[in-house]
Amino acid sequence: MEPELVSEETAFGRRWRPALMAFFLRRVRDHAEAEDLTQEVFVRLIAKDHAESDRPDAYVFQVAANLLRDRARRAKVRADYRDMARAVEDQGLDPIDPHQVIEGRAAVATLLKGLDALPERTRVIFTLYRIEDVDLDSIAESFGISKSAVKKHVHKAMAFLMTRMRNVR
Repeated sequence: MEPELVSEETAFGRRWRPALMAFFLRRVRDHAEAEDLTQEVFVRLIAKDHAESDRPDAYVFQVAANLLRDRARRAKVRADYRDMARAVEDQGLDPIDPHQVIEGRAAVATLLKGLDALPERTRVIFTLYRIEDVDLDSIAESFGISKSAVKKHVHKAMAFLMTRMRNVR
């Protein structure tokens, strides 16, 4: 930085730091937070040409007030999220985890591929019994086989699918 610019920034800081610290301390009641907010005002003012305003006092404190509003908005968003997370936790629901979603989709894809790999008759019987919840008697009657044969098809499908699912993990 040029020496002239450094001295201008230093003079600016000396002029505004006490007033900004007092402004923030009255509102946030935390010295470290007031310090951070004061520094943020300086960063924003230095990034922008603060000389462009015809009322620099008003401009500096408008920036400070905007920082407080932004801080309040962020705090509200975080509080709302914590409340929502607690409500979900209290209901015994798992929060949405992207890794679990991806794993779940992979498991469903593996299951569907496994169903496609089954012989057609076994797949249809399994789907009717386990997914469509059709009773054994109806399935046996519609295929012209015994209830025991339907159970064997279902057992064969279950064993095959469970083996495929274990190999995924």
